[in-house]
Amino acid sequence: MTQPVAPSAAQSATQPVPAPAPPGDGPPPGRGHPGHPQPVRLYGPHVADDPAELYRTLRERYGPVVPILLDGDVPAWFVLGYREVNHVTSNPRLFARDCRRWNAWDLIPGDWPLMPYVGWTPSVMFAEGPEHQRRAGAIGDALDEVSRAELVTVCRAEADKLIDEFAGAGEADLVAQYSHRIPLLVVARLFGLPGADIPVLVQDVAESLDVGDKAIAAHQRIHARMQRLVQDRKHLPRSDVPSRLIHHPAGLSDDEVVIDLLVVMAAAQQPTGNWIGNALRLMLSDDSFSVTFQGNRRSVGEALSEVLWEDTPTQNFIGRWAVHDCRLGDQRVRRGDLLVLGLAAANADPQAQPESYSDAAANRAHMSFGKGEHGCPFPAPELAELLARTAVEALLDRLPDVRLAVPVDDLEWRPSVWMRGLFTLPVVFSPTLDLADAPAPTDEEP
Repeated sequence: MTQPVAPSAAQSATQPVPAPAPPGDGPPPGRGHPGHPQPVRLYGPHVADDPAELYRTLRERYGPVVPILLDGDVPAWFVLGYREVNHVTSNPRLFARDCRRWNAWDLIPGDWPLMPYVGWTPSVMFAEGPEHQRRAGAIGDALDEVSRAELVTVCRAEADKLIDEFAGAGEADLVAQYSHRIPLLVVARLFGLPGADIPVLVQDVAESLDVGDKAIAAHQRIHARMQRLVQDRKHLPRSDVPSRLIHHPAGLSDDEVVIDLLVVMAAAQQPTGNWIGNALRLMLSDDSFSVTFQGNRRSVGEALSEVLWEDTPTQNFIGRWAVHDCRLGDQRVRRGDLLVLGLAAANADPQAQPESYSDAAANRAHMSFGKGEHGCPFPAPELAELLARTAVEALLDRLPDVRLAVPVDDLEWRPSVWMRGLFTLPVVFSPTLDLADAPAPTDEEP
């Protein structure tokens, strides 16, 4: 949830990131941190093993703002207090989005692994002030015209197609075969892409999430496909998101429409896919949900809400840059310093953590969609929730006895400090017949 990474490098979002040196071991070797003598390395192979414990430990030692070193010992501040994250995201004049303000560019090599998160692009992601309002407003208006009933219908149809592919096997990986595929399929339909283009797009997006030459080529193909789509809709508008952006009164250029469509696609793909996967994991492993599979759909809403509080797909986000010298928490932040937003850590702040998730519909105070002008724009959170809820409900309807194929403790989280999602979610169930393949009824007596 919240904003995606820059569309030119979404491949970095799922790659392993490094782990912090244990707090209290003194400053790590290397450049160090100009604002604190004892920074923590927020990278390494074990940093995502137990994020809740990591955030608790850092909060106890440093308070709500932590001096950190990112990959390559690049200094930054990790904002993990709920009040502090809210303050940063609600004050764009103090903490801005344009990465060109960064005072550490001289430390950053061109091949820095996190460059996709900080490399400037002329997208809505890095726009500020009136320019951001123009771009984000157009996106919000284009999405708001999506019929909620149509979205549910499209999502259910795509869910049924995916389930049909494995329903007869009696087993499946709900990450690779379901949760990570359905958001892109739905977005492709809302974009009005031809049916023949969608399988190729799905493959290109999958390759763009890898590292290497295939990722670069795949992204180039995705970009070219969006360019063709924009040109087609300029001459033959339809009732779809690209057409609404092209003909919006904000007057977006073709290049602006293309790159912002890529931002929307990135925001819908991985965060929503992990939201669905994490909710299914919760419902299949927590006994308090299993008793309500049959008919009580309120439990799906509770699961989705609990995931946003406990295992939110976007754990941390780069970021904001300080416009002036200031104090944040107990730390002195310099002009141009990078701030990493600890969305999951803010959700886990004892001052904000809800006592229960039973009132899921009302409790939306989490930071999982971000806050402020660069938070997920209306109505994107609503549409994402409709998509996720429909996807979970469709699977439970079609496979009512679905269950985990392995102990829940054997499920592996991807080792990322940025995203929270599983490698796989293996399940078993009673094989069912695709209705399209069922034999036609006859009038003969048996």
